[in-house]
Amino acid sequence: MIFRFLIFFLLLASFSHPALADDIDRGKVIYDKRCSWCHGAEGAGDGPAAEFLNPPPRDFTLGLYKWKSTPFDEYTPSDEDFARMIAGESAHKKVSGWDGMSRTSMPGWGDLLSKDEVREVAAYIKSLAGLEKAEKPSISTSGKVSASKESIERGRKIFKDACSECHGNEGRGDAAKKLRDDWGARTWPRDLTKGWSFRAGNRPEDIYTRVTAGINGTQMPSFADPASKKTMTEEERWDVANYAASLDEPQRKPKPESVLKAVRADNSLPSAPEDAAWDKAEVSNYYLFPQIIAGEKAYTPSLDSISVKALYNDREIAFLLEWDDPTNSMPWDDKSKEIAGGELFPDGVAIQIPADIKGNERPYFGMGGAKPVIIWRWQSENEPGAGQSVKTLFSKGPERITVKEEPGITASGRYDNGRWRVIIKAQLKPATGPVIEEGSFLPIAFAAWDGSNQDHKGKHTMTGWQWATLQKQASKPSYIWPLIIGILVLAVEILWLMSARRGKQAR
Repeated sequence: MIFRFLIFFLLLASFSHPALADDIDRGKVIYDKRCSWCHGAEGAGDGPAAEFLNPPPRDFTLGLYKWKSTPFDEYTPSDEDFARMIAGESAHKKVSGWDGMSRTSMPGWGDLLSKDEVREVAAYIKSLAGLEKAEKPSISTSGKVSASKESIERGRKIFKDACSECHGNEGRGDAAKKLRDDWGARTWPRDLTKGWSFRAGNRPEDIYTRVTAGINGTQMPSFADPASKKTMTEEERWDVANYAASLDEPQRKPKPESVLKAVRADNSLPSAPEDAAWDKAEVSNYYLFPQIIAGEKAYTPSLDSISVKALYNDREIAFLLEWDDPTNSMPWDDKSKEIAGGELFPDGVAIQIPADIKGNERPYFGMGGAKPVIIWRWQSENEPGAGQSVKTLFSKGPERITVKEEPGITASGRYDNGRWRVIIKAQLKPATGPVIEEGSFLPIAFAAWDGSNQDHKGKHTMTGWQWATLQKQASKPSYIWPLIIGILVLAVEILWLMSARRGKQAR
């Protein structure tokens, strides 16, 4: 009997190993076609596209992975982790049409690869570092603490003591520290207000897993590690996860084809971003993508979205532009220079509109061309006491830009806890540019510069053309015609009654 069992296990082993080898061979074929361009022919993260990507592609030969659900003392991710990283997971509600690793160049391959092919690619990738199946199961979330007000408040206090050092007081990742991962790449703490940018999910369960497991190769530790000075109990980790999830601002997530609707203001336009008048305006959110078309290209962007509101009156229009930036770039400041890790420039933002809006054809969105554009560009202080600046530019392309005198353009900005809030005001009938009319649609685009990321001149992030409109004010209801009609009807009825009474008297 023992001999039969021995034969059975030997046969089982003889069938399983060739199957695994076949998976690896098939996975290599897929990898060479789909993955090697970034991750390299040998999986060392050195593909031909690698130098243009931030963060850089993973080096599979090290077997070190950031986004795993297995415990901090388990080196290998679970099979489900590998499948999720390769196939992507749209359930995380990331960028529209992009279900891979948010804010990276890693797409989700689930629409091109079958589940078997995903498994085969995972088998090949694991073979590059000699990884075996994870010995420990994924972190359990069965002890979940509900996201009550009490839990969130407890989490807020713990977060302030243990997490704000990197993530900032408001969770926007603006605690100015120069961080690098174990591969030497520049890293920024996650902006917790942008749940859609999380790479491994933004639910409390996902955040709890991250707080418990840590992020390998980065400054994000495991708060379940008893050797850590900041070890948290399971309940404390749930409280922090609930608080971090509560910081999400889903109303600021960009939406496709969002129209910027300028609302008429009752009085003068506000000059402060916290003015209650802005509450009347609807916010429009747009993705920022790197300028990689002409001149110095922005291959490693640090800004990913911008939010805009607009108000207008009879004379001018005001825009409130808000975007999260981990640093207030001050070129004269030694600490700012240290954080930047390179040449430091001021921060900036710009609005672009066509110089002539007649006809249906829009200019080239990359600063115009044969059809020129007008650009209103604001810039933070370049040296202490110099003040902020705003310019009107007339552009026929990146190399054909002229500064124009435009007395009606003003701007001011304020940086607070990782967020810039800038107000730009312009005339509805400017000396330079088109007349902006109520009820019409105007092509509009935006750009932003992070000086600590060496953004300067043509190196910046931008949107494509969007649409803006000045909403017509609803006309006040007129009561004169209903009153006139009522009087006429009453007069007819009175005449009819009088005529009827005479008829009776005549009989």
